[in-house]
Amino acid sequence: MITVKDIVSELEKLAPPSYQENYDNAGLIVGSPESEIDSALLCFDITEDVIDEAIEKQSHLVVSHHPVIFGGLKKINGKNATERIVIKAIRNNIALYAAHTNLDSVWGGINTTLAEKLGLADIKILSPVEKLLFKIVTFVPEAYSEKVRRAMFEAGAGHIGNYDSCSYNIKGTGTFRGRENTKPFVGKAGFLHSEPEIRIETVAKKEHLDKILAALKQNHPYEEPAYDVYQLDNRYANAGIGAVGVLPEYTDALEFFATIKKNLTVKVIRHNRPFKNVKTVAVCGGSGSGYIGEAIAAGADIFVTGDCKYHQFADCENEIILADIGHFESEYFATEIFYNTITKKFPNFAAGLSRGIFNPVRYF
Repeated sequence: MITVKDIVSELEKLAPPSYQENYDNAGLIVGSPESEIDSALLCFDITEDVIDEAIEKQSHLVVSHHPVIFGGLKKINGKNATERIVIKAIRNNIALYAAHTNLDSVWGGINTTLAEKLGLADIKILSPVEKLLFKIVTFVPEAYSEKVRRAMFEAGAGHIGNYDSCSYNIKGTGTFRGRENTKPFVGKAGFLHSEPEIRIETVAKKEHLDKILAALKQNHPYEEPAYDVYQLDNRYANAGIGAVGVLPEYTDALEFFATIKKNLTVKVIRHNRPFKNVKTVAVCGGSGSGYIGEAIAAGADIFVTGDCKYHQFADCENEIILADIGHFESEYFATEIFYNTITKKFPNFAAGLSRGIFNPVRYF
């Protein structure tokens, strides 16, 4: 039997929770990770109708893009839709899970998929994530350095771009004296000891840090292995908000608008003056107007996003074409990503798209 934890684990391999913005609330919001399930309902927003559909289909897991609880809940007494959804989910043993800005930020998530749907090539992250990388330093007796190094690599350390098993190693001498009740691996308690050691330096992403440190400690021969962990200012180029890529050739902006409408089933595009042909395209699903500056800095001819404000269209009119296709339209395919991720790992698991996937913004 498959559990909620099994499905969540697979989704979080794609979109680790550590990638979410600090204002977000992605993750397992309601329910036990140990609950056994045989189906999941995939949606964009969790509404009361979606919960009723889950009850009807006997699906005990609902996976959504937007978290049903975004701010804090101080009371749960059914006075608003969010409280009623949580109450009904708990009563019917339905787990609620969301992958939001963490899904926006990963390769294969919202933004790189949006870029692919628009036919872009040479895709890169528009605003790479910061504070994600750490340096781990440890000191190991020479004879055990390969064992410890390999264990750290297997736990996820040492990845730089398209390279793995990356480390820097320096020979040196470590000193220590075991106090009472110690059993030193080398030397004797109460006596100062010098040991030839290798200083191993490697890098790690935040989501792998605990696993790597556990592997270090498990494979290190010392009772008290010494290690340091430093947060790095380096940007991680393979994760972050937005994406930028290029079209095969320069294209008339209005022709590209037609491509957007066709490929994304967009009804309306709000835009400023289409003053030039376009080739370099920046995208940001959802509310991406805060990244207009990054799109301009990336040399984009056009920025495709949602939820732009009135003055932003005028402010950048001579610098970049701004194409607001709508919040929903720019990331509705989150459910496709969920479906493909789950069924690739669990091909016989009943993952289904909710009939309640619709844009709450209507057009007359």
